[in-house]
Amino acid sequence: MTTRGDDDPATGHARALLRTATRYSGARCVALCLVSTAATGAGLLLPAALGRALDLLLAQAPATRWVLYCAALVLLLAQLDAAQTVLTGTVDARSTAWLRHRLTVHVLGVGPRAAGRFGSGDLVARLIGNAAEAGTTPAARAALLAALAGPVGGVVALGLIDWRLAAVFLAGAPVLTFLLRAVARDTTESATRYQQAQGRIAGALAEAVEGFRTVRAAGTEGRETARVLRPLAGLSEAGHRMWRVQGRAAAQAVAVAPLLQLGVVAVAGVLLTRDLLSVGEVLAASRYAVLATGVGVLVGRLAGLARARAAARRLGEIRAEPATAFGERRLPDGPGRLEVRGVTARRGGRTVLDGVDLVVPGGTTLAVVGRSGSGKSLLAALAGRLADPDAGEVLLDGVPLRELPHDDLRRAVGYAFARPALLGGTVGQAIGLGLASPCPDRIRAAARTALADDFVRRLPHGYDTPVADAPRSGGESQRLGLARAFAHGGRLLILDDALSSLDTATERHITDALLGDGPGTTRLLVAHRSATAACADAVAWLDEGRVRAVGRHEELWRLAEYRAVFGEGTDSAYAGAGSGAEA
Repeated sequence: MTTRGDDDPATGHARALLRTATRYSGARCVALCLVSTAATGAGLLLPAALGRALDLLLAQAPATRWVLYCAALVLLLAQLDAAQTVLTGTVDARSTAWLRHRLTVHVLGVGPRAAGRFGSGDLVARLIGNAAEAGTTPAARAALLAALAGPVGGVVALGLIDWRLAAVFLAGAPVLTFLLRAVARDTTESATRYQQAQGRIAGALAEAVEGFRTVRAAGTEGRETARVLRPLAGLSEAGHRMWRVQGRAAAQAVAVAPLLQLGVVAVAGVLLTRDLLSVGEVLAASRYAVLATGVGVLVGRLAGLARARAAARRLGEIRAEPATAFGERRLPDGPGRLEVRGVTARRGGRTVLDGVDLVVPGGTTLAVVGRSGSGKSLLAALAGRLADPDAGEVLLDGVPLRELPHDDLRRAVGYAFARPALLGGTVGQAIGLGLASPCPDRIRAAARTALADDFVRRLPHGYDTPVADAPRSGGESQRLGLARAFAHGGRLLILDDALSSLDTATERHITDALLGDGPGTTRLLVAHRSATAACADAVAWLDEGRVRAVGRHEELWRLAEYRAVFGEGTDSAYAGAGSGAEA
């Protein structure tokens, strides 16, 4: 059973976006419609004025006034055309900016789920290219009335000159109507395929750029280039199809329109020989026949609208992905007790976490360990509501995270990641990201705790150095991310593999500082080293999405399978791990 376009959520969201974008520039759209219509009206008056002036000149009667009328209409058309160009550009820019802003806010509201579904490269392509194309819709719709008024007005004018002229033209009108419908349908289909291919190329390119070091090290530049450009054949095919559709429409218009114009002029000539029309009226009729067959303008307008509609649907797919909803329940005072109750989470059709139950008492540290793919990072994301479980719930001080307001949740939970994104103009701003009023002393204190202060001070402008101009290693980037988490504070601190790029001595120093934050901070630590797990109050051992055991590290260390999580052999002694040596 096929789904009707009207029932497609993406199409519905696309229409809503375009309606709101049109209202956003409503006054300018009205002005554009009026200017375009006025230009069409002036264009319809000009043939009649030319015809009248010609008749007066042939009759050797005074024609100065009508010549001046013609000159005034030509000047008015030039001014209206300039105003139409400015208004079209303004409306396009405003609508595009509004769409990009609205979609960016929505993507951030959806969170990591958006990149997981569409891919970061495809998202960027939609927010930049597709938004720009969809942003032309309000102006195109505003000008479409004038584009339609030209042919309709030409037919009416022919009828006013003589009804037989209009009848000749209307005999071929069904052919033009069929042509326009076919153009709109075929252009929409080919534009959709073209934009999908663009998105696939952008997604593959983003992956290649992100992993350029791996590509260079593996020596697979040629293979990766081929992978990125693989959708190029589909892109070329869709692009050529769009040109063929428009070219075929133009060719058909060239074939049909002159025949209609010739028929009108022939009938007008016959009427002229019978003294039923004047020479000026024949001239006007020939010009109105050209206006009435203005298929080229309509084909261009409809093709542009079809491409914009296809682009808007791709934006509608983003809007159809629901943003994370937040509640209004206030977070009470508490020590930061974290509870995970019966949490199940699926990704890509696979159950990553299955019925996980955990309790982290306030002010304590829980290390989460497990083999790759056991669900550690997903559990860390669920603990601070960067993602939602498919079943079960996560509570902070007795309140389900779903019921908390956005600001309360984000103030209460701090994060540090293995590969932190350092956002902000300067290094200091990157550390203070998310703080309502960043304090330089607080930022520097957090950097000292993360052992980042020394290398930041050596930068050209210290904490005022632009992030893009701050050379740093992976470990230094990770320390800046830790400094941001320390500056954030809050009652729950989640470190998702945030110590992985640090040397053993630095990790031990930061771990000691982390565990010394005091009873007001609860810590969830995704750990890959036995030395890190040994410093935690308790360890949660994940195995294939389930909690296999919770206990002290030294107790679990007696199990060979637990030691194997860290790559330790069965004969290894716990003393080596507990002494701070890297596993």
